[in-house]
Amino acid sequence: MSFTGKYQLESQENFEPFMKAIGLPDELIQKGKDIKSISEIEETGDNFKVTVTTGSKVLINTFTTGKEAELEAVTGEKVKTVVQREGNKLKVSLKGIESVTEMVDENTIVNTMTLSGIVYKRTRKRM
Repeated sequence: MSFTGKYQLESQENFEPFMKAIGLPDELIQKGKDIKSISEIEETGDNFKVTVTTGSKVLINTFTTGKEAELEAVTGEKVKTVVQREGNKLKVSLKGIESVTEMVDENTIVNTMTLSGIVYKRTRKRM
């Protein structure tokens, strides 16, 4: 299955506790919790471009699976890491955050981020 497409955030679990754990200020957490972000994914072979638009903030990460890339974390920090692909899953570790993005069916992507036992889960549907 290809990840290529445009997806809108449908639901999220544990947003506030997770954002507190990564050190986001309360005012940003309150602003961000009701915004339905849009993710656009372009997949060409092992190369990915992921554009996430949340309100007026646009985050763009490009990477090749299995090779080191500099990615922007949720905190805005740039981190050198390697994204691994295992079937329909993309796995990456960013500064102690374990992230797994899974294509569960052709229209649904589930992203799970874990930090210190706190699991933040986002479900996105193809637009």
